[in-house]
Amino acid sequence: MLVRSTTKYARISPKKARHVVREIQGLAVSDALDALTYTPKKSAHLIGKTLKSAIANAENNHELSADELIIKEATVGEGPTLKRFKPRARGSAGAIRKRTSHIFITLTDEFEAPEEKKRSGKPKKRDTIKSLFGVKAKPAAKKEEEAPAEEEAPVEETEATEESAE
Repeated sequence: MLVRSTTKYARISPKKARHVVREIQGLAVSDALDALTYTPKKSAHLIGKTLKSAIANAENNHELSADELIIKEATVGEGPTLKRFKPRARGSAGAIRKRTSHIFITLTDEFEAPEEKKRSGKPKKRDTIKSLFGVKAKPAAKKEEEAPAEEEAPVEETEATEESAE
């Protein structure tokens, strides 16, 4: 079951809050609370409050145990910007943007194993110095064709030496 909690109009820029949110995504709730407690950032305190609210929602409204919860998704969206002005030299004004953010946290009690990426059978092409400077490398197919031709040459020589020996 999904449980969601939001904090709107938090007075911190979304860019600063996203650094902390990325660290707790996919963690168990207890691990995330520990990480947020010891993170010395303002956004960690605000995100911790939102996470505790989500835990309370899960326990009280949906009767879930906090020990089994995992953070499925944690995002920070951009809120409205407060625009202020500061006087500058020669009668001009400098704009000051006081950004706000909306914090969204989604918890789940279902454990989802991350899917493994399927690899294609083709090897990756690597950039080499020769390819960067325009020198084309020989294709692998030509090298394979040349190899049997070299093997045939010694066989012909041995036949020629036997004929000369007679």
